Amino acid sequence: MLEANISAVRDDLKTLMKDAQQLLAEAAKLSGSKSEDMQAKAMELLDIAIENAQHLQQVGTEKGKHIAKETDSYVHDHPWQAIGVTAAACLLIGMFLGRR
Repeated sequence: MLEANISAVRDDLKTLMKDAQQLLAEAAKLSGSKSEDMQAKAMELLDIAIENAQHLQQVGTEKGKHIAKETDSYVHDHPWQAIGVTAAACLLIGMFLGRR
């Protein structure tokens, strides 16, 4: 679900940035109040894109901290299982690298 949300936000950001670029390009061709209106709209779109990016960063940071806390708690509660899993992962990585 997190991957789907990240992809959706990333796609929205790309769309917003493209729209803002188009508006700024069109505004450069015009003069007067119409140009100012288009530039204001483009800046508004860019502000929305920045807000969405900041929100995505905040959610990712919170999720990462939560996962790190859960991992730390699990390792403290089950140290031998954590050592076993780590040893097995290292063994598998060593086997794959050894075949190269």
